[in-house]
Amino acid sequence: MKIQSVEFMGSFGYPGGLPEDQRPEVALFGRSNVGKSSLINTLIGRAGVARVSKTPGKTRAANFFTVNQRFVVVDMPGYGYAKVSKSEIERLRRLREQYLDATDRRSALVQLIDARHLPTELDVEYATRLADSGRPLCLVFTKADKVAKSSLRETVGRALARVDVPSDTGVVAFSSVTGQGKAELWAWIETQLGV
Repeated sequence: MKIQSVEFMGSFGYPGGLPEDQRPEVALFGRSNVGKSSLINTLIGRAGVARVSKTPGKTRAANFFTVNQRFVVVDMPGYGYAKVSKSEIERLRRLREQYLDATDRRSALVQLIDARHLPTELDVEYATRLADSGRPLCLVFTKADKVAKSSLRETVGRALARVDVPSDTGVVAFSSVTGQGKAELWAWIETQLGV
């Protein structure tokens, strides 16, 4: 996909409402520090669109970006590992649920999982939750460049055996360092959103 424009719509958080927009959306979910911001910047081809931090849990709201004025990328706050209060963890959980419960949104979902490790219990839980939403789902295994090419397929296969997702779920091994998986993920997004 050729990126002509990217605009930051704003940050939205529970208990406030989500923006009302008729354009299709792709929403990214994943554990804190799994590489969501790096993936967004790599996909869009512009450094700094999404802020990259070495400290997990920096995203505290749903960040909305319009791309080519045709569709929206939603960077959801990560789950797990963030050193925040229990009340803040609960607020972020409710924000993710608020998004998933909004049946009027035309969205496809992407869950990021660290390719170097088997999915955590929270990864498994969220894979089920995202699949149960009935929306198209793609599992993206990030940091694929850190896994030996000879064992990547087997590593991803073991991870897939741990999650309960529909057979038509997309699967992409991705690296923000090498660009691996960028074309495949864009192809999935374009197909699901019709853009």
